[in-house]
Amino acid sequence: MAGVDVFSALANPARRKLLEALRDGPRAAGDLAGEFELSRPAVSEHLAVLKKAALVREEPRGRHRYYHLEAAPLAEVGAWLHPFEHYWRARMGALRDLLDEENP
Repeated sequence: MAGVDVFSALANPARRKLLEALRDGPRAAGDLAGEFELSRPAVSEHLAVLKKAALVREEPRGRHRYYHLEAAPLAEVGAWLHPFEHYWRARMGALRDLLDEENP
């Protein structure tokens, strides 16, 4: 699993859902597993990938492991997507103009 980057980690929908579940604050691994139709080991594997990509950090509390969202690496994704924003705005503007012509 060496060399997991943010983009690879985000490629899986289950990992994206895990990150969404952590937006409101830290959660125990067992609690997170209860929200998915995946086995606990599968959820643990996804959390390990997110940890390797530095998107979550793990905090041991007694017998439980709590996971915290680390959003800073998502800035890499935002920076990569930023140049495409102009493209999509232009496309949406062209669509709006076309719809305005058809429905004055």
